[in-house]
Amino acid sequence: MKIAIFGRITDNTDYQSLFNFFSYLLGKEIRFSLYEKYARQLTKAYPTLLEGLDLECFSYREELVSCRYVVCLGGDGTVLEAVRFTGPLSKPIMGINFGRLGYLASASKTMVVKAMDELLNDKYKIDERTLIAVESNPPGLFGKNNFGINDITIHKSNTNEMITVHTYLNGEFLNSYWGDGLILSTPTGSTAYNLSAGGPIIFPNSGSLAITPIAPHSLTVRPVVIPDHWTVAFEIESRSGEAMVALDTRTEKVKTMTAIAIRRADFKARLVRVSSTSYLNNLRKSLMWGSDNRN
Repeated sequence: MKIAIFGRITDNTDYQSLFNFFSYLLGKEIRFSLYEKYARQLTKAYPTLLEGLDLECFSYREELVSCRYVVCLGGDGTVLEAVRFTGPLSKPIMGINFGRLGYLASASKTMVVKAMDELLNDKYKIDERTLIAVESNPPGLFGKNNFGINDITIHKSNTNEMITVHTYLNGEFLNSYWGDGLILSTPTGSTAYNLSAGGPIIFPNSGSLAITPIAPHSLTVRPVVIPDHWTVAFEIESRSGEAMVALDTRTEKVKTMTAIAIRRADFKARLVRVSSTSYLNNLRKSLMWGSDNRN
C-alpha cells in the first residue's frame, strides 16, 4: 500500500507529532509520497526529521493515481486545499489536525498513530461530500479547478457600498439581493461562513444547498434551502463596477454583470472518518452547538 502525504506548516505544528507519524510509517514499512512544497517546508523547519530518507515527492494531481489514501497534515484550510488538489481523482482524504478548529479532520495530532492504525485496519467510514462547480461568462473564473467543497461567496469589493445579486433557480428568477453579498453553501460549508451569516446547518448527504444573504438591506429576506441538483445563476451589479467572488479559500475580482452559474460537480470529495469521530460529536465539541450551562 502507498499513501500520499499532503500538508502545510501551521502555528500548531510540532516536531514530536510529526516524528511519531513518520516513525509509524517507517515501522510499518508503508510507502509514501510527500507533497513537494510541504517537504521543503518540513526540511527547513525540522532539518533532522526527514534526514537520510530516500523521499519520493509529488507536485501534480496525476502523480497520485497509485496512492490509496491522502493523509492531510494541517488545519481545515489545508484539507480544503487537498480536496482541490486531488480533484476528480476523489482519493479518500484523512485529515490530521495541526490547525486550530480542525472541523474537517479525522483526528487530532496527538492521535495520529491511533488514526493511522484504524485506517490501515479498515476501521473507518467514508463521508462523501458534495462539491459545487462554477461556470462564468466571460469564461475562466477559477480556471480548471473551478470546484469547491465549502461555498461560493459573492461580496462587495468596497466597504462603502452595497451590491445587488440577481439570483435565478433553473432559469427562473428568485430574488434580487441588496446588501453586502450572498453565500451559496454546501452541507460541508454550512458550518462555515454560512453559519456566521445566520444560515442553517445542513447535514452531509442531505442533497441540499443553502442560499444565505450577507447583511441584507431588507427585513423580509431570509436564507433558503434548495435541492443540490438545481442550477443557481447570478448576475451582479455594484456602484464601483466590481465585486469579489470567493470559492472556498480562493478569491477573484470580477466585473459587474458577469454571469455566474453554479452546478453540482460530477464528483465528490471523500473524507475519511475514523471510529473516534462522528459528525454530531464534532458539531457539539468544535462549534459548541447546543452548549448550555444547565446541561
